[in-house]
Amino acid sequence: MKRYGLGIDIGGTFTDIVVYDTQSGSQFSRKELTTHDDPSRGVMAGIDGLLAEGVVTATEIGRVVHATTLFTNALIERKGATTGLLTTAGFRDTLEIGRERKYELYDIKIVKPAALVPRHLRLEVTERLNPDGSVHTPLDEATVLSATEQLVAHGVQSLAVTFLHSYANPAHERRTLEIVQSAFPDLSLSASVDVAPEIREYERSSTTACNAYIKPLAERYLSTLAERIAARDIDAPLLMMLSNGGLTNVGEAKRSPVQLLESGPAAGALVAAHFGAKDGGDHVLAFDMGGTTAKLSVIDNGQPTVAYSFEAARATRFIEGSGLPIRISTLELIEIGAGGGSIAHTDTIGLLKVGPLSAGSEPGPAAYALGGDQPTVTDADFLLGFLDPDFFAGGSMAIDMAAVERAFAPLCDATGLDQTALAWGIHDVVNENMTNAARVHIAEHGKDPRAYTLLATGGAGPVHAYYVAKKLGLKSLIVPRAAGVASALGLLIAPARVDRVATVAQDMATLDWAQLEATFAGLESDARQVLDDTRLPGDAARIERLADIRYVGQASELVVSLPAGPYTAASETALKEAFEASYIAAFTRTPPASAVEIINVRVTATIDVPGSAGDMQTSAASQGDAVKGERAAYFPERGGHVATTVYDRYALQPGHGFDGPAIIEERESTLIVGPGGRFDVAASGSIIVTIG
Repeated sequence: MKRYGLGIDIGGTFTDIVVYDTQSGSQFSRKELTTHDDPSRGVMAGIDGLLAEGVVTATEIGRVVHATTLFTNALIERKGATTGLLTTAGFRDTLEIGRERKYELYDIKIVKPAALVPRHLRLEVTERLNPDGSVHTPLDEATVLSATEQLVAHGVQSLAVTFLHSYANPAHERRTLEIVQSAFPDLSLSASVDVAPEIREYERSSTTACNAYIKPLAERYLSTLAERIAARDIDAPLLMMLSNGGLTNVGEAKRSPVQLLESGPAAGALVAAHFGAKDGGDHVLAFDMGGTTAKLSVIDNGQPTVAYSFEAARATRFIEGSGLPIRISTLELIEIGAGGGSIAHTDTIGLLKVGPLSAGSEPGPAAYALGGDQPTVTDADFLLGFLDPDFFAGGSMAIDMAAVERAFAPLCDATGLDQTALAWGIHDVVNENMTNAARVHIAEHGKDPRAYTLLATGGAGPVHAYYVAKKLGLKSLIVPRAAGVASALGLLIAPARVDRVATVAQDMATLDWAQLEATFAGLESDARQVLDDTRLPGDAARIERLADIRYVGQASELVVSLPAGPYTAASETALKEAFEASYIAAFTRTPPASAVEIINVRVTATIDVPGSAGDMQTSAASQGDAVKGERAAYFPERGGHVATTVYDRYALQPGHGFDGPAIIEERESTLIVGPGGRFDVAASGSIIVTIG
């Protein structure tokens, strides 16, 4: 087995590269500003830098694992392919009708997210299936061809095919793909039976349209990246992180890129669960704050929660129902706030606000001297003394403090605050916003935040985590080594994973058990084949069976983990008991109704990847002095800027402990510990902060 694993995480502001040495357990990392015009350019700059530094040789890299926000950003910014839709006659407007719900009931100026496919590019095909999959109206192949010709004439580059009830019978969609592929071989194709083969027309149509919208971009980008990596003599498989916290091969990622929308944040949640299990027990709040956004994941019993739907590209950032519904499996994450590049401003009545607009990496915060001229969270952290202009990103970036002061001047005038007061206001507003969002999210899950430990990652996470934890009433905070590139490291911890789903929609009392078992077996076979294509032994995969189950008459289901198969009529009691246990755990009691129906069945196949960093050892600390020096930093508890000890993260040894206020620096991030707090270095190498 080759010695090194390479993790690549592209964020909105920075691209993180991590190299993991499977022999020594050590790791090396590098940050590059994300190059939005061509994200692979920033990736290769980081790889070339590590190769030039001699920390790794190309021929010893055994695998490359990648996560990216590229496809999510394409949805948010509406920069995907020109996309067309073929659908059943009479269902042209499904994407716009949606669920006919207003996400803000009393907002008369509400703006619904526009459909990715405009109406003139949504055309109908003569065909129809019944809910049981039987044919109501045969497929008219001539209308398929004529509709596709019209769409191509309008410049369509990618085509989504979503027919009514195709989850029950894929024949019409499959035949449509054959017809279109033969006539238009250069057209990118996405069918709902391949992307989201499950009940509920709006969600299925939305997911398929999203997949089609980003598919040409994914195909081009992944091919280009693979070619550039191979040109560096890196002969290693390229694996992609999925939103569910697993890995897959490039072919599967190109086929269904919608599965990658939350890949970067998922890696952060995965690594938080890994480090949290070592030092924080089983209940952790994973707080990941980067340059553009901050996200939170609740981890119970050492595992992030898996959800089977989420919303992308919300019109109103934090409001459910304002985005595009996506039916994929994903680690449950919520966006709770702004990032380091988020811009501060005043609203119409003069109140200080931060975000949602971000300076990103282009032009970036004013401090980067790349053309940014508006005050951002990162600029505020420089003025507060939390960040060192001479050691930001390990000293690899030249910081312009004069540009920061110029950017702050107009907002100081507008608010009547001096620079320090305004900088603390920005820092505190961001922390308060994130705390409120986190508190609501945790309460919605019936949890008490005080039972959790905060684990901070991301370039800006450790800077803000102390005061976020304090506002949440938490007792402790964990910051792992190299927290600023933790998501990239999480890529090297992840197993390979395949999720598959099928709709059965049957009452359990009249269920065809042989057919149910055959459906599960088919999903398992498909999942194992994907693992085989990823160059992993599918036969050795761990298989978990799940089902979406509800009481008859209910409108929504619970996803229930099921006992192992094979299933027969004798399995009915065990499956009902599993459902009732999950129902009680969620709602404390079961209703009087007793009839139960299975809507969807699911299969999850996972297998560990050779050379995983899951058993990562702590790198040896340097033998230098742990104290780097001292600088003035602002702490409101002390009434202003006070002389604060700065510690070298690389020289801190397990067993070291110091009282706050303190600043702990490493190349990728900076940890702030407030007055009254204390930090100790655990045996794992993580820093445990006791909140004052």
